[in-house]
This record gives sequence, structure tokens and C-alpha cells, in this order.
Amino acid sequence: MKAEKSLRVCEKGHKYSKSSDCPSCPACDKENKLESDFLSKLSSPARNALDQEGINTLQKLSKYTEKEILTIHGIGPASLPVMRTLLDEASLSFKKS
Repeated sequence: MKAEKSLRVCEKGHKYSKSSDCPSCPACDKENKLESDFLSKLSSPARNALDQEGINTLQKLSKYTEKEILTIHGIGPASLPVMRTLLDEASLSFKKS
């Protein structure tokens, strides 16, 4: 059984439908995707989750353990390999437990 989609309007006035409680607007997500930014390498939910937590640089990401990152709503285990690779390329790593 499919979940019912609800019509929503974001702060910028974009109209979109969602069946989940995820607040991300697809139009805003496209506008916010910066190719030079490490967040652009992540899925939209992961990118939005980190952005809402103020984690918008690899240096800030490196101050968290993997376990702490996984507790953020919107971050799943599939995002960790991408984050590890990006941190490694910048000679950084997740904080050790």
C-alpha cells in the first residue's frame, strides 16, 4: 500500500508532494547543490541533515565519530563510505570513539 502524498509549499514558494515527513524541497535541493562542495557528493537527505546540523565542511565533519553521524536523522550507513573517501582525500578522518 502506497503512502498518501501531501502537497507542500517550501519557504521559497516551491510546491511539491511528499509521502514522508522529510521537509526537504526537491526544487531547493537542486538550487543548493554545489559541485565544488563536499555535500554535493551525498544524497539529498544526508546533505540536508548535515547542513541542518551545521556540518558544512570536511573539517567540521572530522570532529564527529561515525556513530555520532549515524544518529543524525537523514544519515544512513550508505553515506559513510562516501564520507570516509572525502575525508581521506583531504587527509582527514572521523574522530575516533
